[in-house]
Amino acid sequence: MIRPDLSLPLPTSIEAAHFIGIGGSGMSGLARMFLARGIRVSGSDRSDSQALRDLAAAGADVHVGHDAAHLGDADTVIHTGAIWPENPEFVTAKERGLSVIHRSQALHWLIGSRRLVSVAGAHGKTTSTGMLVTALQELGADPNFVNGGVIAQLGISSGTGADELFVIEADESDGTFLLYDTSIALITNVDPDHLDHWGSREAFFDGFARFADAAREAVVISADDAGAREVSARLTHPNVLTFGLDPAADVRITDVTTDGPAAFTVSRDGRSARVQLAVPGAHNAVNAAGAVAVLTTLGYDLADAARAVEAFSGTVRRFELHGTQRGVRVYDDYAHHPTEVAAALSAARTVLGDGRLIAVHQPHTYSRTQLMSAEFARVLEELADETVVLDVYGAREDPVPGVTGALVSEAFGDPERVRFVADWQDAADYTASIAREGDFVVTLGCGDVYRIIPQILASLGASAPAGSR
Repeated sequence: MIRPDLSLPLPTSIEAAHFIGIGGSGMSGLARMFLARGIRVSGSDRSDSQALRDLAAAGADVHVGHDAAHLGDADTVIHTGAIWPENPEFVTAKERGLSVIHRSQALHWLIGSRRLVSVAGAHGKTTSTGMLVTALQELGADPNFVNGGVIAQLGISSGTGADELFVIEADESDGTFLLYDTSIALITNVDPDHLDHWGSREAFFDGFARFADAAREAVVISADDAGAREVSARLTHPNVLTFGLDPAADVRITDVTTDGPAAFTVSRDGRSARVQLAVPGAHNAVNAAGAVAVLTTLGYDLADAARAVEAFSGTVRRFELHGTQRGVRVYDDYAHHPTEVAAALSAARTVLGDGRLIAVHQPHTYSRTQLMSAEFARVLEELADETVVLDVYGAREDPVPGVTGALVSEAFGDPERVRFVADWQDAADYTASIAREGDFVVTLGCGDVYRIIPQILASLGASAPAGSR
C-alpha cells in the first residue's frame, strides 16, 4: 500500500493525466471529470471492465495491465493507495520527475475554490452522498459530485455540473478527508476502523473532530451513533446540527416503518414532513435524515428537502438485485464491516417475507478478518439463516499465515448454519443446493465477491429445489 503524501504540492495546471487503477469506481469517476475539463486522460488497470470500456468510448486511452510505456506524454500521474510501490508506471513516473499525486489530491485540484459538502463516516457515506446529489438535482440544482459508488438512476459515480456547489464522499480510511476545504461536513457515524492507518481509537476520533471543526459553515452529525456523539463532545465548531432518532436531535425522525421501503416523519424547528423512500432499511431512514439536514442547511425548505430525497433509488452494490432463478432472488451488497453487514441483512429482512436469508460473505483484508472475525460471525449468525464464507479478499495486503475465511466460520456457535468454501464454484453449487423458493441470497463484501453471482444463478438454474432443512 502507498500512503498518500498530502504535503506534495498540487500542479498549477494539468494537460495530460494518467490514472493507475483507472477502473475503480472512484478513479473512473475522477477520470471522467478530467475528460470533461478538456484534459487528455490515459490509464491502466489490472483487468478489463465496463468502466474501462466506457472511458475508452469517452476518449480516454486505457490499457489492461501495468507497463511504463502506458504513461505516454502524461505530465501528471494519479494513483490510489492500493497499488504496490513496485508498480512500473508509478516507479517510472517518479524517475521522470512527473507530478505524482494521490487520487484525493487530484480531487482537491478539481474542486478548487467551489463550495464543498463533504460526506464522511465509517458507513453510509456512499448512500448519503447519492441521496444528496439526486435530491439536489430534483430541487433544480446542478452540482458537481464525486461518489464512492455508482448512483443507480444516474449510472455514474461522478458528474460535472454548472453550479458552484461540489458534493463528495470524503475518505477517512487514510486521513485524506482532512485535505479538503470543506464548507459543510456531514458525518454519518464514527465506528473505529482503519486502525492500521490511524494507530489508535483515540487518533481516529481526533481525526474526525479535526475534519468537522475545519468546516467553514456547518457540521451535520449523527445524534444516534455513539462514536459520533463522542466526536461531537470534542467539537468547538459554532454551528453543529444533529440528526437521527434521538429525541434531542435537531433534525429528528419518528414513526419509522420498514415493512418494505422505509418511511418516516422528519422534523426540524417545529415543522414536519412525511418521507417515503424507494430503498429499504431503518439505516436508510437515518441516512435520509442526514441528507435532509444538509439540504435545509443549504437553505432549502424542509418539505421540499423531504420530497427530494424520495427520488433516490439506490447505489450500485448496495442491496442491488442481480437476478432471480428458481424463485430465489440474488442480491449484492458492499458491506464489509460488521455494522454494515448488520444493516444490509436487517434491511433485507424487511422485504424478505417468508423466505430465508442466505449470506455469502467474502472477508475483506487479512487485518480486518483477524481482528473482527468473531464480530462478523456473531452478526451473520444472528441475522442470516445460512452463511457461506469465502476466502479472504486481500486487497492491498499480503497474506497472513493462518488467516482465512475459516476464522469467521469457526467462530459460529452453531456450525450447522455456516460453511467455509474456498473454491467459488463449489461455493456457488453449495449455495444453490440449500436455497429454496422465496429465499434471498446476498453476497457481502467490498472485494470482487459480486463476480460469483453469475455462478450462483447458473447453479440455481441447474439444480433441483432444496428440501426442507
